[in-house]
Amino acid sequence: MADILVVDDEKSMREFLEIMLTQEGYNVTLAENGENACEVLDRKKFKLVITDIRMRDIDGIGVLKKAKSVHPDTVVVLISAFATAETAVEAMREGAYDYIPKPFKVREFKKIVKQAVSSRKPADSGEEDYLKSHYHFGCLVGESPQMKKVYDLIKRVAETKTNILISADSGTGKELVARAIHQSSERREKPFVVINCAGIPENLIESELFGYKKGAFTGAAADKEGLFDVADGGTVFLDEVGELTPSIQVKLLRVIQERTFTAVGGTDEKNVDVRFISATNKDLEKEVINKNFREDLYFRLNVINIVLPLLRERDGDLPLLAQNFLEKYSLEMGKEIKKISAYAMDILGQYSFPGNVRELENIIERSVALETSNIVLPESLTLSNFKQGSEKEMRRRSDLGAEGIELDGVMAGIERDYILKAIQIAYGSKQRAAELLGISMRSLRYRLDKLGL
Repeated sequence: MADILVVDDEKSMREFLEIMLTQEGYNVTLAENGENACEVLDRKKFKLVITDIRMRDIDGIGVLKKAKSVHPDTVVVLISAFATAETAVEAMREGAYDYIPKPFKVREFKKIVKQAVSSRKPADSGEEDYLKSHYHFGCLVGESPQMKKVYDLIKRVAETKTNILISADSGTGKELVARAIHQSSERREKPFVVINCAGIPENLIESELFGYKKGAFTGAAADKEGLFDVADGGTVFLDEVGELTPSIQVKLLRVIQERTFTAVGGTDEKNVDVRFISATNKDLEKEVINKNFREDLYFRLNVINIVLPLLRERDGDLPLLAQNFLEKYSLEMGKEIKKISAYAMDILGQYSFPGNVRELENIIERSVALETSNIVLPESLTLSNFKQGSEKEMRRRSDLGAEGIELDGVMAGIERDYILKAIQIAYGSKQRAAELLGISMRSLRYRLDKLGL
């Protein structure tokens, strides 16, 4: 088991961490101050150093520098009751793995320690490629059981000619799945044509799909190929197929059944060889029952159904996706942001992501744009439903029950919970916390005094 050095000038904190980490199976060495820690580091190599940042003589940054100078592979985590963005930035710049403000949750602290102990840099690019391939499938990212089932289904259907319907909420990656199927098939060298059925105006969709002949309508000055012409030999991805009008549904059914179509204003039939992958966030079975979607077309499209999980249902995929987007946008914006802090990741982990993976990508892109350090801190996160979450929690707590409640106590508890949560999200900034809560700084100070915080 890993050797861990704990450095803190408070005896009670040293002893607490020693007991907790020993129970987790680690070999723990204690140092009562920075000078003592530096002496210990000269004698022994540790996998992880956990150090307080505010100590006399040699502080936590000094311990960090010493640890990295004698053993560059040593992982260092800093803790402090006086967490600020400035000290976090300095710590990460000097090579710290993470920076954790006190008081911390024991469960979350144990998780960070476990991640820190198991962290390592790939030995070479080949190993890095192996690690990435372990949780990548084409452009899809994730290693959750839910996504592994999707990967398995993609492999099984890719080499067939079978039509596929992808059912999922918006933002879950339906087009990425369709592309993965195409790239895994024998059609990979042929076109992959995306048709947004909801994005093409109704009066244009027929000419866009089938093309038109010169003089077919006003403005048709020359023959034009349709999207089915372009896709010949490849794959057509019908995104939001549930939005197609009844008249286009009829024509699409004929293309699927006969593999032929006629351009607008034309008389000659054209043969086409395409595979259809469709996607929808609607319940097409219900649409069929309500006579909004043709039953025969539904069965033609839905030979194989792939159902994508919501982001909050994908166990363990959030950190992988977040890091993937962090690397993508850091590169695009020319920034050196390498990591998302543990507390920022904890906040993301508590968020419901109504917009799924697309919303996560937007959050990370915005965070990279706003961040001025080399680590994403909680104050750079902008989560759209913070207040919505508060309202849901209020409704959850509003169940009186048979015996009633003590209203003042319940309301005080709710107020306390959300003030503490706002301060945590704001990384200790009371001004930012007040903005999150929609109150003035004066009001926040009054509430903190009233609650004894």
